[in-house]
Order: sequence, then structure tokens, then C-alpha cells
Amino acid sequence: MCKTPNEVKASSCLKVFFNLMSFCFSYSDIEMENCIPAGSGAPQHYRVTNYKGQSRRTAWVSDVPIGRFLQKDLSWSKAVSKVLQIRRCGLSAPPLHKNGKLFKVISSRMKDNPTKYFDFTVIGSGIAGLRYALEVAKYGSVAVITKAESHECNTNYAQGGVSAVLCPSDSVESHMKDTIVAGAYLCDEESVRVVCTEGPERVRELIAMGASFDHGEDGNLHLMREGGHSHHRIVHAADMTGKEIERALLKAVVNNPNIFVFEHHFAIDLLTCQDESDIVCLGVDTLNTKTLEVIRFLSKVTLLASGGAGHIYPKTTNPLVATGDGIAMAHRAQAVISNMEFVQFHPTALADEGLPIKPTKPRENAFLISEAVRGDGGILYNLGMERFMPLYDERAELAPRDVVARSIDDQLKKRNEKFVLLDISHKPKESILSHFPNIASMCLQHGLDITRRPIPVVPAAHYMCGGVQAGLEGETNVQGLYVAGEVACTGLHGANRLASNSLLEALVFARRAVQPSVDCMKSSSLDLTASNLWPRPVVPFSLGSNDTDKVLSMTKELRTELQSTMWNYVGIVRSTMRLETAERKIGNLEAKWEEFLFQHGWKPTMVGPEICEMRNLFCCAKLVVSSALSRHESRGLHYTIDFPHLEESKRLPTIIFPSSSVNSTWSSRQLHKQPMYQ
Repeated sequence: MCKTPNEVKASSCLKVFFNLMSFCFSYSDIEMENCIPAGSGAPQHYRVTNYKGQSRRTAWVSDVPIGRFLQKDLSWSKAVSKVLQIRRCGLSAPPLHKNGKLFKVISSRMKDNPTKYFDFTVIGSGIAGLRYALEVAKYGSVAVITKAESHECNTNYAQGGVSAVLCPSDSVESHMKDTIVAGAYLCDEESVRVVCTEGPERVRELIAMGASFDHGEDGNLHLMREGGHSHHRIVHAADMTGKEIERALLKAVVNNPNIFVFEHHFAIDLLTCQDESDIVCLGVDTLNTKTLEVIRFLSKVTLLASGGAGHIYPKTTNPLVATGDGIAMAHRAQAVISNMEFVQFHPTALADEGLPIKPTKPRENAFLISEAVRGDGGILYNLGMERFMPLYDERAELAPRDVVARSIDDQLKKRNEKFVLLDISHKPKESILSHFPNIASMCLQHGLDITRRPIPVVPAAHYMCGGVQAGLEGETNVQGLYVAGEVACTGLHGANRLASNSLLEALVFARRAVQPSVDCMKSSSLDLTASNLWPRPVVPFSLGSNDTDKVLSMTKELRTELQSTMWNYVGIVRSTMRLETAERKIGNLEAKWEEFLFQHGWKPTMVGPEICEMRNLFCCAKLVVSSALSRHESRGLHYTIDFPHLEESKRLPTIIFPSSSVNSTWSSRQLHKQPMYQ
């Protein structure tokens, strides 16, 4: 029987939840010693903890055979899958009403209808979302919702390529070892094995769909090598691989009659309700940013493939759309979140300060200088033309990204310099221009010929290794909600992503989520009156232009302040004091922002693109800070001067469990949190 919010107390809910988990984890235990509040603004909103599988204390050394790397007791994906299958206790969501009939998609073609019905809703138009859409479209109607133009996604900006074992001298075991070493041994073995094993076939499928990759003189695929890889295994299309993959996928999507793409639709909040003890996702509310209409999408299955949250930082290689919308929406919908402390800073973004001709205005996102430049022989120097990477790691420029980024950061601080230099000019000119035409062109626009002079580079926020906790089929603890791509945390990346593993992961998990999604769709039924379960968000037409301008101006100002706080206190090198300062500052900024909004006539159900993004940026920033504070060691991308060493006992994923929304901030609650009836 469905319960109303008042019938379920948050404390008893958490007690039941953890008891269920203890029952399911008959071979493991839950570590509660690191439980912390969500921040000064929301002390009870979520808890951060680690869970520990039995016999996890495996000795890891880099020179032992692969068999010792892949202990069966390392894996936590089975335990995670059991967590995701637990029947959840009710928190605060409308009850689910069912009927016995599968609904047909009719109104989806009616452009003026504020509610649209589909079998599948996909949030995001990158590699994960489009690849999934093309498969599930064989079984039903699909809505692809994208925040801007369909091509404006992280995939489109990916330069390097897709890593896969496609050479006879390479092996799945070698790819697994490289992934686990780069991930600082926090990777999930089963996830790593699945991705490395299934990856080659996923790449072949892309080629069959029309994606064109570079080939060598022998007619075989030209495979690059990047940092952290022991073999040449990077399939690429010059230095514009993501753009080529996106082109091929979008072409297939446009030609598919079962797929409907909705551009300029900003996803506001997932639509969730309660079915006995389960939280169920039935779609998403969106804002058409061109017409300023709220459009509701109802569906039996929702895939979240919305990318990362690079814009919680001021310097990021991510496009403007990467504001953590998916992670924040899932967190508000009571999904489990994992490993948010592991933010990857790409070591080599173009440093505009070092260009002969400076850009006339600040870039919306930093221009990436591909990992493949170092993989192809690029050498890093400080401004004194001293090569420094061998001082930090025996792998020199081919060390994993976390090592290279910290090394550059150390050089910049010691020498009080703004950037370092990446030199590829010692390679043949023809080779440079054929492998890196996009990079060469961009630099030449600013007066720099990379075939003759080094490239000024600096680290920038690049990739979220954490995200919505996913099982081996992309499933989450929210029924009907699947995740793939950067928004997901599958366990593949551990504490640091290996170069070019992200596109591969997106392909593999998008494909693995298809069959369970189809099964869920076929077994689901939906009441066509379900649209009335949630109050609709409201566009603030009633606000005067003066108040609107003040709200937008304050939001822009505080967004910049939030990003600066994250860069200064939650960057490449961290400390407990800096993290606690960030937590306090972010809490104060959020409280100041919300108070200002409501004082100027903003209502809790009102929506606007800038306001919704700000909610999501606050939510993701708090998740990163809280997770970082809970990890008392330095591992992979999380380096803290207070705990500078690896601790074997701490080799555990960070798990953020949902908890009561009592006393939580506006940014941390779904807009439709209260049901229309009980």
C-alpha cells in the first residue's frame, strides 16, 4: 500500500534501509564511521559513507602478473547490484497509479501538447544517449531531450579517441591492468572486465554505422598510445574523434522514424512517485528554452545520459551545458551517488596567457590539448625549458592524468608561473598536421605554429569519475531509471579515469542497458492521467522585469563566486581546512542566493534556465566537497596534504545514500516534492 510522506519518518526510513542492506550484504559490512552532514545548509539531506566488501585488502604492486591484479574478492559490483535491487522505503513522493494496459504514443506528435508520452525518454544527446536510443527504438518510441543543439555535448569535444583492444599484440588483460593501475586500484573488477571485453565489438558497431576512423598505410586502423596505456589501442579520427562519432550517431538518429529529438529542452527534475516501497521514475519535466514552455515527458523507462559537471569550476574543457544537471536531478530523486570526490583535471588545456595573440574575449570553455600529443612524443617543460616530468614519475609524460596534473600544479606553484609548455615540434611536420589538425589550426589562429614552437598549457577541470551509482546494466536504485556516460558511476574509472576510456564506457553501458530497459518497458503500465500527479513548474512571467534582472544578475555573480571557491579550495591539491572552508562558503552562498530570490518574488516552483543551472551547480559542488571530506587518504584524483598517502584500509568507494529532505535547501529538493493529494 502506498504511504504518504507523513507516514514515513526519515530516521526509521534510514534504519530500515541500512538493515535491508546489511541483510543483502551477507558477505560484507557497512562502514558508518564516516557519516557526515550534507553541509551547513542541509545537515540531514544525505549521508556519506563507505561500504566494504569482504577480503578487500589485496596487495597491489605494478610488477606482478595480471592474475594477482584481478582478485575475485575485489569486485563490488555484485554488492552494488544488490543495493540497487533493494526495495526502498518511502520518503516523499506521490503514489503510483497503474492500469492494465500498455499506453500508445499518440500525443508525442502534437507540438502544442504540454505533456508527451513515449516508451523511452533519453536525457542527453551524447554518445551514450544516442547509442541507447538507436537500440531501444527497435522496440518502441523514443524521445531524446537535449539542453541545446543536439551536437552540443561533451562527446563532440572529445579529441583523443576510443580505447579498445584491436591489435594482436594487445590483450584484454593488459587493458584491464592499465585501467586498474590508473584508477589507483579503486576500480570494480567486473565493470573493468565487461568494458575491456565488450569494447572492441562496440567500436566495430560504430564503424558499421558509418563512423570513419584513421587508418595506417597497411589499411588497418591507426592506433594511438596515450598516457597510462601500455599499448597502442586508441582508435581516433585525427584529433576530432568525438565530433566524428557524434556525426555518425546523429545521422542514424535523424533517419530513425521512432526517435524524436527535442532540442533546447532543459531537464528540470525527474518525475518520481512511490509504488509501495519502491521509488519509480516516470519521466521528466523540461523547459523549452526557446518558447519558455514547460513540457512534461511521461515514459515507462528513462535513461539519464546528461554528462558531467565541469562548470562547477571556472576553468573547464566542458561545454557550457555541463552543469551537473543529471547528477543533481538524480540526487534529488533519491538515487544513490558515488565517488564524487574524484574530479579529473586534464593536465593540458590551452593556456591563453601564453599565446602570441590573445583571444579577444574569455572562452566559454578551455580548449583541450589532447592526451594523444603526449602519447605521440610531446614533452613538458617549465618556462625555463627544463623537462620536469621525469622528476615526478618514471613514466614521465606518459604517466596517468592525475600524476601529470599534480606535477604541473607543483611546477606552477614553485616557480610562480601561469603555464607550462608542451612541445611536439621535434616530430615531423607532416605527422603533426595529420594527427592534430584541429589543435594546429586553433593555435595558428592565435599566432602559434605548433610544428615550430611549444604549446602553452595549464590544467583544467575535465571529467567527473563519480556520479549516479549504476549496476552492470546501467540500473539505479530508482525503478525505471537507467544511467550511462559521464553522469554514471559504474566503477570502471575508480579514483582516476584512464585516457580514452570514457567514450568506451559510454558505448558499452548504453548497450548493456538496452535489454533490461526493454524488459521494464514491456512489463510496465501507465495511467494516462499520471500527468496530474505532480504540480507543474511555473515560468516566472509574473515577475517584473526589474526583479527578473536583479535575480539573474545576482545568480551570475554568485555562480562566479561558487566556481572560484571550488577552484581555490577544492582543486588539484586539497586540505581538510580548505575543504571545510569551501563547505562553509558554499553553504553561505546558497543561503544568500535563495534568500535573495524569494525576497524578489521568486516562488519555489518557478523555473528558468539560469536558476535551474545554479540549483544543480550548488547541489553538485556540495556532493564533491562532502565526499572529499570523507576520504582520509590521497588516492588518484583526490590528493590532500593532511592525508598524503594511500591507505589500504581506505580502498573503498564513497557512497552517498539518500536521506530525509527535512531541513534541506531548495536546490536539494525536487520542485514537485509535495504531492497534489495523499
